[in-house]
Amino acid sequence: MKIFAMLGRFFLGFIEEIGGMFLLLWRVIQLAPRLFRNIGNILIQMEKIGIGSIPLVLITSVFVGAVASVQAAYQFQGYIPLRFLGAVVGKSVTLEVGPVLTALVVGGRVSAAIAAEVGTMKVTEQIDAMEMIAIDPVEYLVLPRLVAATLMLPVLTVFADFLALVGGMVVARLAVGVSFSTFEDGLTMFFRYQDLVGGLLKTFVFGFIIAFMGCYNGFRTKGGAEGVGMSTMKAVVSSCLLILITNYLLAFLIFSVIFAPD
Repeated sequence: MKIFAMLGRFFLGFIEEIGGMFLLLWRVIQLAPRLFRNIGNILIQMEKIGIGSIPLVLITSVFVGAVASVQAAYQFQGYIPLRFLGAVVGKSVTLEVGPVLTALVVGGRVSAAIAAEVGTMKVTEQIDAMEMIAIDPVEYLVLPRLVAATLMLPVLTVFADFLALVGGMVVARLAVGVSFSTFEDGLTMFFRYQDLVGGLLKTFVFGFIIAFMGCYNGFRTKGGAEGVGMSTMKAVVSSCLLILITNYLLAFLIFSVIFAPD
């Protein structure tokens, strides 16, 4: 009986969370026409999310490209000529590694920051004070962060893709002995614009998820400092899980339907 009670509480809690997300999403859709009233706030959030994440993305992407190059060269030994190394690294970076890993890394940083900021405002009753003076907290806090994250994550992904390819090229030259020209020939040999565009299309959704989960969990914060910590943890975990789940769905939609081979 205790097991059924636990399962029932879990199911009801899950339904409550889903309902809360859809209510917040519907409120965001209703407020979308007021978007241009918050241009200044959007630009501030774009700076925080985009420029603030560059050092983290730089370090991560360079080493991801380096690891991809070393691992691909190891797998090629005795089976595939190394002139195809650039093609494999380029495909893996632009299709999956660049968009997904950038979203996970930026999501951990941005979701936590948003949830902590909004959650602190919630427990200190600043959001209640905003409502008292007729300021819609969703319009002022949620909408600018959603727009900024949705726009900046593709920019960060382009930056990450480039750095990962550079890192892979340098490591291929130093550790494997593949020249820059050979790596570049392999990179361009099987390049398709659909690979780059498809990977970037996913990041718009990832950016929205990152900011949305941070804001949602921030608004649900209860219980002072401990509650802020719990909301921050939930925001990071939920955003990472949703990124991985939606990555599969978007990959199927983009590469099996929109860019399906003839």
